[in-house]
Amino acid sequence: MRIDGKVEAFGCLRELSEQVKASLQLHCCSTVARTVTMKLIPFHVGGTTFILAVLLVLHYCHIASILGHKSGGDLIVVENPEHEAVNGEEEDVAVDDVEDDEGDLDVVQPSEQWQTLKPGQAVPQGSHVRLNLQTGEREVRLGEEQLKYWTEEHREEEALRSSFNPDELKRAMKKIKEDWKLGSKDTEQKDSVASKFRTMEELKKDMAQLDLLLETDVQIMRRLLEQFNSSNSTSEQRLSILTELEYLVHQVDNAQTLCSMGGLQFLLEGLNSSDFRLQESSAFVLGSALASNPAVQVEAVENGALQTLLTTLATAQQLRVQKKVLFAVASLLRHFPYAQRHFLTRGGLQVLSELFRTDNSGILRTRIVTMLYDMITEKELIFQGGLDPVLDASHDERRRQYSKVSLQEELLEKGWCILVPQLLESSENDYREKALRALLAMAPVCLDQYRSDGSLQASLHSLKQEYQDMIQSEIILAEENTYFEEIVELIDALQVKMK
Repeated sequence: MRIDGKVEAFGCLRELSEQVKASLQLHCCSTVARTVTMKLIPFHVGGTTFILAVLLVLHYCHIASILGHKSGGDLIVVENPEHEAVNGEEEDVAVDDVEDDEGDLDVVQPSEQWQTLKPGQAVPQGSHVRLNLQTGEREVRLGEEQLKYWTEEHREEEALRSSFNPDELKRAMKKIKEDWKLGSKDTEQKDSVASKFRTMEELKKDMAQLDLLLETDVQIMRRLLEQFNSSNSTSEQRLSILTELEYLVHQVDNAQTLCSMGGLQFLLEGLNSSDFRLQESSAFVLGSALASNPAVQVEAVENGALQTLLTTLATAQQLRVQKKVLFAVASLLRHFPYAQRHFLTRGGLQVLSELFRTDNSGILRTRIVTMLYDMITEKELIFQGGLDPVLDASHDERRRQYSKVSLQEELLEKGWCILVPQLLESSENDYREKALRALLAMAPVCLDQYRSDGSLQASLHSLKQEYQDMIQSEIILAEENTYFEEIVELIDALQVKMK
């Protein structure tokens, strides 16, 4: 009976174990308890068997409690919609209400590597979760379906997005705002500067309201010519007009415009005026318009300006008029071989020689010698290849025209080989320097007369001694003596040619 009772008790326990397992699958200990009670009541077994059965039931209940109880370490599934955000904004993620779960969920973002889950963390739907038997910790990673789309390109994009530091983004946004503000300030500053200036039309309207007239250079010159030719204009008014014109004609375009308006004619008429002040001012305006302006030079020669200037230079009595007329002649002849040839054929050297002899101050002598020196040297530069034929397309034509200018022969014939050395008697160092340079330029045709001129040799000897003494005194005083050394070099060069 005892053996049968034990067998029956163990059979009962086996049946009870199966039912406990089924109950564990439902995670309900109360069901197990009820099952145990129902099964224990029909059987009468010994105390030992009963105790063993109770302990077994309690053991299974404890396991079911551990596996089935919802605590802070439960795994919570969060819905992760696959559809994209609408209109550039993310949609709200629906999270199922979970019992015993309060506050915001800490959802972990799994990757292709296993990572440890902390208590209270939730995982997205489709993630793969396991229990690490060695550490006892739960781990999570992407599920199989998710790993299919975890390509290298996606990783690079994720790395790029994760490389942005929030602080760096804040600084970048701040810099964008600062640049925008700075650009706005620059635009406002430009607008404020532009607002300070007005257009020409606005200025004209304002001037008209003030009874003032805003004119261009062309309009001014046209008005001045009309006033100059008016019979009601006085000499003082015409002098004022000529002063304004002299300022304007320094510009090449204005000088040419003045000639096209007929201004050249009234300037030539001013040279023939009985008022020496009008002669002086007219010659000054004409010389300024001719300077480095080939178009005006050609038109002046065609209108007979050269003959008018030579006549005025020969008849003028005032030094002021002679200086300005000589300036106009030099401006007309400079780099203009055609005018130089007409100057020689019309007795220009005779007029200059008379002026040279009558000048006691040395001012006109220096200007005349300088003009002759410039004419000689510019011709030499043309024939010595001073101008590049490739760059100067008119080189051959210029050489042909200069070949017709026999200036040095005319200087020898008109006695300039004797006249120029007289300038060495001046006490001005500048006059002496210009005379020495002119004598060296004239040496090819005047060398025989230099050698036969005893006064020239004596002047050169005394000047050399004088400047050497000045150089020595400046050396003692530790002053610059370069200029005097250049004069001594000019004297030495001329003496070498005369030997």
